[in-house]
Amino acid sequence: MILTGILFVCVTAVVKYVGNTVPAAESAFLRYALGLLLLLPAIGPMLRARIGRRGFGLFALRGAAHSIAVMLWFFAMTQISIAEVTAMNYLSPVYVTLLAALFLGERLAMRRILAIVVALVGAFVILRPGIRTVEAGHMAMMAAAVLFAFSYLIAKIMSDRVEPLVVVTMLSVAVTIGLAPFAWAVWVPPSLEVIGGMFLVACFATAGHLTMTLAFRAAPLTVTQPLTFLQLIWAAILGAVVFGEATDFWVLTGGGMILASVSFITWREAVLKRRQITPDPLQTKV
Repeated sequence: MILTGILFVCVTAVVKYVGNTVPAAESAFLRYALGLLLLLPAIGPMLRARIGRRGFGLFALRGAAHSIAVMLWFFAMTQISIAEVTAMNYLSPVYVTLLAALFLGERLAMRRILAIVVALVGAFVILRPGIRTVEAGHMAMMAAAVLFAFSYLIAKIMSDRVEPLVVVTMLSVAVTIGLAPFAWAVWVPPSLEVIGGMFLVACFATAGHLTMTLAFRAAPLTVTQPLTFLQLIWAAILGAVVFGEATDFWVLTGGGMILASVSFITWREAVLKRRQITPDPLQTKV
């Protein structure tokens, strides 16, 4: 998980470096189009998977939501600090919890509701409306976190029906198609530096998802989730040293509150699942 955090910060660093060289929609399209090269071995399993009409509809819906979220994320990276983007991105699991309650009928216990409230307060600590100007980048990142959560919710539904590799590949294909018209509308000839940078982003992101999967296999979420806070530390250091961004105490504090909330929700999920699978001490063993 430590390596995962470093890899995802590398993603944000490259995007920040490329900056406004090309429009956000074009940068996002290049990232996913070049990323498809890394997923070519998965095309066969994707074609053989029995997805069905409803499955294709859900994948298309996920692709649309994720496409808009990615454009907003790329835009936010050019407007606000890396630490702010990283901290506000922690809200996605909180939104997933809310969306699961709304659309999947999952029950929200009082402890989970209080954890969500703490996370939202953390977002206000970061934004501090009325004390400082809330910029377009902040609003874009808030909207991106909601749309990413919607995308993750659909992924949760589809991961029970098809292989995880198919879910990832379908997302990359759908997002590449979804971003194409937006990129075409604002297209400017990209330099070799931009193309190379977006390919690096694809490599770092793919490697990050791989190391995250390995971490989840090696240890429970209750162990790995708190380590994601290190990503905010790396982001703050990188922004200060490389891009000259001021280290904001309130961003780190708000991000810590959000991550503490997410960690608590993750821990409660693990406890509840453990209760479901652990037999009563007096129960007959088979």
